[in-house]
Amino acid sequence: MTVKVIYDTDPGIDDAMALWLLARSPEIDLRAITTVFGNASVETTTRNALVLSTLYGLKLPVAAGASKAIAAADEGDYPAHVHGDDGLGGMSAVAEPAKELLDPRPAHQLICDMVNAEPGAITLIAVGPFTNLALALRHDPSIVNKVRQVILMGGAFGTLGHGGNVTPVAEANVINDPEAADLVLTAAWPIVVVGLDVTQQVVMTEDYLSSQQGRGGKVGDFLWQATRHYQDFYSEVAGIRGVYSHDASAVAYAIDPSAFTLRRGPIRVVCEGMARGQTIQDHRNLGLPGGHPGRAAWTGRPVQQACIGVDAQRVIDIFDQAFN
Repeated sequence: MTVKVIYDTDPGIDDAMALWLLARSPEIDLRAITTVFGNASVETTTRNALVLSTLYGLKLPVAAGASKAIAAADEGDYPAHVHGDDGLGGMSAVAEPAKELLDPRPAHQLICDMVNAEPGAITLIAVGPFTNLALALRHDPSIVNKVRQVILMGGAFGTLGHGGNVTPVAEANVINDPEAADLVLTAAWPIVVVGLDVTQQVVMTEDYLSSQQGRGGKVGDFLWQATRHYQDFYSEVAGIRGVYSHDASAVAYAIDPSAFTLRRGPIRVVCEGMARGQTIQDHRNLGLPGGHPGRAAWTGRPVQQACIGVDAQRVIDIFDQAFN
């Protein structure tokens, strides 16, 4: 049975890689793309989604979403040093944007409409800030009972030595909108968090990326060129000769969950102070009395799942199959 997916994204080089996997996997029935600020402005990420739709041969609605965090007065800065000024490592001119695919609805409205049209069928895969999902929850709280699953790329729980990639404890998607992340993670829909604990275990090496040249029509060459800027960043900050497979790992979970090890427990996000953006999972059942002030933040919160282990080679193999 295929997984029906709405892909919420801020393309983004690794977002582009994940979209290729979604487009090419027989296990996935991609229904729509929604865009959000994050790796670039929402105007840029929406254009990139339309460019990628042309390049990948997709004929799906693309709906533009949030331009800033739910509690922010203004738009923030964007990580051009990671993804380039255009969000795609200087490769956004690889194809003309498929403007005819642009849906007039805001992203959160499209999400609610599609979930309500097929209760129990849609999986949301969100790989940017979780603002669109938070807005969808505010617009129609009933969708928590109608979504099949929510797969989030974001967060870091400190396992295997993996902390944050923006601050010592905060991952980029979460710190871009911590209030939205906490709202999404404490809603009573079934969530799997695919965070840095596993995505930084999956490295696409320079040799592997180079081997994709000439595959998938223009796509292999595009991804090789786009990842040059991305790899330069990771070479400088992480000392690796390749790139982390962040967003594609979230898609790989949708395709083959058995490649991942999960841990259960409520998840919260720190929304103020020096730990702003930190994701914390209460997985040890410490047994504090229900009335203890330390339990107040956790009382009644739904149990969610976080990935804490991964078969990295299986994720690489899943991605490689997209070129077959």
